Amino acid sequence: MKKLLLIISCVIGMYVSAQEELKKDSVVIDTVKHWSVLGKNSLMFNQAAFSNWVGGGANNLGWLAGVNYDITYEKGKDLWENIIILDYGQNNTKGIGTRKTQDVINISTNYGRQFSKSWYFSVGAGIQSQFSSGYEDGNNPEAKKLSNFMAPGYLNVGLGITYRPNDDLNVTLRPTNARWTFVLDKELQLASNYGLKSDGDSSLLQFGFLGTASYKVKIMENMNVTNTASVFSNYLDHPERLVLAYGMALNMKVNKFISSNITLDVLYDHNQIQKTQLKQTLGIGFAYTLNNGVKRSDRKDSQWWIKK
Repeated sequence: MKKLLLIISCVIGMYVSAQEELKKDSVVIDTVKHWSVLGKNSLMFNQAAFSNWVGGGANNLGWLAGVNYDITYEKGKDLWENIIILDYGQNNTKGIGTRKTQDVINISTNYGRQFSKSWYFSVGAGIQSQFSSGYEDGNNPEAKKLSNFMAPGYLNVGLGITYRPNDDLNVTLRPTNARWTFVLDKELQLASNYGLKSDGDSSLLQFGFLGTASYKVKIMENMNVTNTASVFSNYLDHPERLVLAYGMALNMKVNKFISSNITLDVLYDHNQIQKTQLKQTLGIGFAYTLNNGVKRSDRKDSQWWIKK
């Protein structure tokens, strides 16, 4: 009888142990996220006040709000990445009035199907524009209007390959890419403006090569920099006139809710202006980061490209 009870106890013990192992395994599987969301919401302020200040100066108050989201789907050989960048800021200076200091709409999506380690056949689209009007003379509303919402606006759609060895580096090459330039503000629909062929035209179609790259670097704890670059060449007309863009964003996190940002953007587009364009911003304020967990590609239990 004692032997029977001992055998039964051993069997029950092994069963319970097996169930515990199964639970552990199921937890690992359940926590693998095919969707990952990394987003940053920020609100920055800057202010200066003067009273009897011999050095001079004008009272001013500024703000900058932005959202930056990277939403990625990874499963099997499928990779789908979506990026949303929206920024808008203004500054009010005594005696001058309100001027915008930042105005960005940048939304892109790229789907890839893996054909080799870190390499994907890909198809994607992206749209770029701004929220409000831009003017000469520091965005003075009384000056000549230069731009507006979707004037210009750019839509890129193309096929190519993507190289993505990790979450910090992403390079996409599209030898077949259609690029539409939209000018939906009738006041700006003038011949040669943003490459338009005739007065009254609202769009321009270009077809060529588009290359984009993104590289993130962690400089130290709570300090990282994101570099982005792109190049476009139009096969149909003056392919030597490259559209070149570079962007740098340095993020310094003070604590969970306070951070500082420095951005630098450089652009050359012959159809806009035959000069190099430069924009730089600096801000400190409130920032909240949303992160639903590490991406599936970073998990040791789901790195399907590594032979086990």
